Amino acid sequence: MTIDVVTVNGSGCKQGSAEVIVSSDNTSFWVIYSDYLAQAGKGAGATDFRKNCQLTLQINVPQGFTYGIAEATYGGYGYLKPGATGYQSVNYYFQGQSATTTWKHSFTGPFDDNWSITHKTEFSEIVWSPCGEQKNLNVNSALRVDKGSSDANTNSFMTMDYQRGEVRTLHHFSWKRC
Repeated sequence: MTIDVVTVNGSGCKQGSAEVIVSSDNTSFWVIYSDYLAQAGKGAGATDFRKNCQLTLQINVPQGFTYGIAEATYGGYGYLKPGATGYQSVNYYFQGQSATTTWKHSFTGPFDDNWSITHKTEFSEIVWSPCGEQKNLNVNSALRVDKGSSDANTNSFMTMDYQRGEVRTLHHFSWKRC
C-alpha cells in the first residue's frame, strides 16, 4: 500500500505544514502537522476560534482489498480558562460517498494539560472504500475554542502539538477482501 497526498487545505494546515507517513507494515499512517492552533479571547483574531485541516489522500491498495479507518489517535495541548470549552473533531469519507465516520470530543475549562484522544469504530460500523474503484479518502479534522463565560481579558487555546511543535495523529486501517 502507498499513500499519495492529493491536497492539503485548511486554516490549520497551510501549504507545506502537513506530512503523511505510512507505517512499514501498511496498517496505519501518521499525519504530522507543524501549525494547528485554535484560540479565543484576548489577542485572538475573529476567525482564530476554529481551525480545520482537510487532507485528500489517494490510498493505493492491492487488487481485491478494501479498507476503512478503524481507529485514530489525536493529541495536543489545551489551555482553557474557567468557562471556556475546547472541541476536537474529525470525519472520514470517500470521494462521492455520503457515508461518513465522525468523532467528536470536548474539553471543559479550567484545563491546562496535554491531551490524547483515541477514537475507535466497531468493525461493523467502519465506512469502507468502494471495491474495485479508486476513490480518494478525505480526512477532515477541526479544533475549536469557545470562550464561553471566561474572563474577556484572558486567552484560551487548543493545539494539536507535541515536542518540537509538531502534531502527530495516528490512523489505523482495517482491511478486508472485496
